[in-house]
Amino acid sequence: MRLINISILVLLFVMASCSSIRVAADYDTTANFTQYKTYAFYKRGIDKVDISDIDKRRILRALEAEFTAKGMVKSENPDLIVSIFAKSTKKVDVYSGNNNFYQGYWSPWYYGPNYGSQVSVYQEGTLFVDFVDNEKKELVWQGIGKGALVMDNAEKKEARIKEFIAKILEKYPPFIKKG
Repeated sequence: MRLINISILVLLFVMASCSSIRVAADYDTTANFTQYKTYAFYKRGIDKVDISDIDKRRILRALEAEFTAKGMVKSENPDLIVSIFAKSTKKVDVYSGNNNFYQGYWSPWYYGPNYGSQVSVYQEGTLFVDFVDNEKKELVWQGIGKGALVMDNAEKKEARIKEFIAKILEKYPPFIKKG
């Protein structure tokens, strides 16, 4: 019974760690974010990103939806130039539910040395979203999202990309304390 409880806890932990997206943002504290009302994508930068064109379009559509929700408009003469960068790494997590104790004494033979171990292998992606002030040609905001990638099917992949973008853009515009 204890083994089943430990296995369930490990499985829930693995599922939770794979589904979460960790986000961070950095920004120029002197930038006036209330002035940014329009945007355009930096095509040359986006073309260099080493992901499929389908995923690039998914990311751009998700960004457009979030910008629209924030009241921003796509423009030929934008306030912000938006670029992205993405990378992925293979992650291997090992969870051991075995402490090798038997009736109060340590025993390397009790159920074997790897009894209760769980291994999780997945792809972790990192997505950077950069906002450049078009007038000054300076980076004013950068959002970063990191989490497990979904490769199962197109619908799950699209939903995961939307989740990444939504979480990252929760940090924009930054909350800046008034004097």
